[in-house]
Amino acid sequence: MHCGIVVRSGFAARILKGNLHPMRNVRMEVTYDGSQFFGWQRQDGFETVQQALEEGLVSLLGQSYCVQGAGRTDTGVHALAQVAHCHLDTPLDDDRLRHAWNAHLMDGVVINRLETCPDDFHSRFSARGKRYLYVTSTTRFRSPIGRAHSHWTNRPLDLGSMRQAAALLVGRHDFVAFSNSGSPRSSTVRTVRSLHILARQNAFGLVVEGDGFLYNMVRTLAGTLLAVGRGRIGLEQVERALSDGNRLDAGPTAPACGLYLLRVLYPEPIFVGRDRGVVGAPGLFQV
Repeated sequence: MHCGIVVRSGFAARILKGNLHPMRNVRMEVTYDGSQFFGWQRQDGFETVQQALEEGLVSLLGQSYCVQGAGRTDTGVHALAQVAHCHLDTPLDDDRLRHAWNAHLMDGVVINRLETCPDDFHSRFSARGKRYLYVTSTTRFRSPIGRAHSHWTNRPLDLGSMRQAAALLVGRHDFVAFSNSGSPRSSTVRTVRSLHILARQNAFGLVVEGDGFLYNMVRTLAGTLLAVGRGRIGLEQVERALSDGNRLDAGPTAPACGLYLLRVLYPEPIFVGRDRGVVGAPGLFQV
């Protein structure tokens, strides 16, 4: 992971002049369009969210810093409220830093909120859970608009069976059958705190919250529930996947385009209060 600090000539000059500002830890809420990135984590030769944020800081401050996120979302996966943190030194206050940093970011990513936080706060290790949304369009024909932002199926679905299967998946289980190899893990046991299906006329959303998720786990949960809805997998097979851990008993991994990181959960409140800038709260209704 790219976390080395590279000293630039401007930074060295500030050291010689004695103009260093105290290092502080800032955390930020980041929204990004996953279709424009090869995931969160920096990879040589590929555009990633972490790289975009770090390069924005280089452009702004002339100094390289490591920006660490709460989760390493994959290629094509979106985030409405990813949380990241970074130790840096700058005379800019939180609001001015947020505005200036955003001005140096590429299209497809924006810092919504930013605040100085305790020095020991870590966006990943301080987290106590995450909430994801998986969106599936159910129109007869696939819309030409927003294809990179939702999954699509025109198959008839049995919502009742899907909700019964979702209830089986809530709780503390070994979810090895609902994950793909790809990242190291000391245990495949996780707790799914809630799993709801929000049905609309032409779409539905799967909202899942847990203390942590295995690689591709949420997309496999979505693929399994879709397979149940289509009648390809029965409830007994879902139970068997949980008990026996056989990947073949679970459904396929649903496409990345429908997945959104909704929220990262912490024991302390973060980004409290209305979003205010130098000219007041944005919009018509914030007070």
